[in-house]
Amino acid sequence: MVTTSPPVVDRRRRALDRVWPSRARQRRRNARPRTPPPAVFYVIAAVVGSFVLMGLVMVLSASSISLVNHGHSPWRLFNRQLVWALFGFAGLGVSWSIPLRQWRRMVTVLLGVGFALMCLPLVPGLAARANSANEWVAVGGLTFQPSEFLKLAVILYCARLFAAREAEMTDLGRTLRPVLTVALVAVGLCLLQGDFGSCVVLVSIVFVMSFIAGTPIVPLALTGMTGATGGFLFALSSKRRANRFTAFLNITGNRDHLSYQTWQGMIAIAQGGLTGQGPGRGSALLGDYLPLAQSDFIFAVIAQDFGLIGVIGVLGGYLLLVYAGVQVALATSDRFASLVAAGIVGWLAVQTTINVGGVTGLMPLTGLTLPFFSAGGTSLFLSMTAAGLLLSIARNAA
Repeated sequence: MVTTSPPVVDRRRRALDRVWPSRARQRRRNARPRTPPPAVFYVIAAVVGSFVLMGLVMVLSASSISLVNHGHSPWRLFNRQLVWALFGFAGLGVSWSIPLRQWRRMVTVLLGVGFALMCLPLVPGLAARANSANEWVAVGGLTFQPSEFLKLAVILYCARLFAAREAEMTDLGRTLRPVLTVALVAVGLCLLQGDFGSCVVLVSIVFVMSFIAGTPIVPLALTGMTGATGGFLFALSSKRRANRFTAFLNITGNRDHLSYQTWQGMIAIAQGGLTGQGPGRGSALLGDYLPLAQSDFIFAVIAQDFGLIGVIGVLGGYLLLVYAGVQVALATSDRFASLVAAGIVGWLAVQTTINVGGVTGLMPLTGLTLPFFSAGGTSLFLSMTAAGLLLSIARNAA
């Protein structure tokens, strides 16, 4: 019996590795010890899964009675949201399985696609106008909102740039200037569509990621104040926008017109009490007393159906998701992955705060959806895809 000495085996192995590099990578991958995902991985998965399932119930509860009153099937919006949820789970699985290095390589393409999609609502025949804004694109029977895709593309762009120029964070021309250029283009396209809410979210994402990446605080603060002043002046640049922007300051006085939705939403929240009236039983949902209950005002439906206990549970879930995302960003040793996680957490936190603030009358209404809950296929799909990225980072945190 002939035996092969270890040196001979090593030489053969190296020769095969040169012929098939993928074989070498697979062998090294199998040689690494496999450890279970950290606890935050399961926390994020549980919260996102629960939110999506609860969101389906809330969309049915918010829309069924109104649809029946208008002669439609009570399952119409629910079925549409269910299809988008299935697409969302597919998007979550894909974003989870794609290695982060591949996302890093695709950043330029994704940002270009995002800007191209943002131009489509400006093309006659493709724009779908809703609530005085041209932020939707209609192709056949499908409608989608390009600004949702752009949010994720901007996060990936900022993460790659800040990761590649970690040693140059004090050189504002190399770091802050290109990021602000991308942000200004994105904001300009959103304003052309009349989508002020997405402008606020995009600017907040860039500001949060710039701060976390280590941009000097003084120029960043000056830039933030300049942006806030510009946004405030834009909101007051026309009487119509100024009235809508300031209506929340006097909800009772504007309850018949400018603050009608907010007033009805507050009534729905008050009717929920401690334990709520149960899904689909809220009197405010009969007819059209609460416009856009299934989308912008889904939080009021949650409060009416499940009361204070439901509100605490949902807000607690968001806080838990943000906490877990922050822990993921802190735990990973990859700067690009850390910044992506921080950007996704900032996106979800800011958008949730603005939506809940508008529904409860604490902030102006901006038309933003509540992530994972509101009816809207694009928002649900991109939120779940972003959650898949967060899960991928959590799984590989080390």
